[in-house]
Amino acid sequence: QVQLVESGGGLVRAGGSLRLSCAASGRTISSYTMGWFRQVPGKEREFVAAISRSGGSSGYAVSVAGRFTVSRDNAKNTVVLQMSSLKPEDTAVYYCAADEREYSGMFARLYNYWGQGTQVTVSS
Repeated sequence: QVQLVESGGGLVRAGGSLRLSCAASGRTISSYTMGWFRQVPGKEREFVAAISRSGGSSGYAVSVAGRFTVSRDNAKNTVVLQMSSLKPEDTAVYYCAADEREYSGMFARLYNYWGQGTQVTVSS
């Protein structure tokens, strides 16, 4: 079983950048699709980005495509979400998630392991 811990959240002005990290322990992340999701109070958890077990495939929500980049470093057991050109509507708690399938994509219900989340706040 893998444990996930997110870090790197914070307060940033619109147009700025943040780098979120997800550190895994317990098992190597090379066994997992890794995904990023976000949630604001009163709304459902929303897909942001995902990267396949092999790293050969990745996907992004339309709202973040071209601004966010997901990457993985299996040697460091870490997944990174690089966020740029941030907008106030990107404000949310961001969660890292893992699933044993080669690529689980945007479907939150397929992910079995979740971190505790990190808050990202973008001011206008």
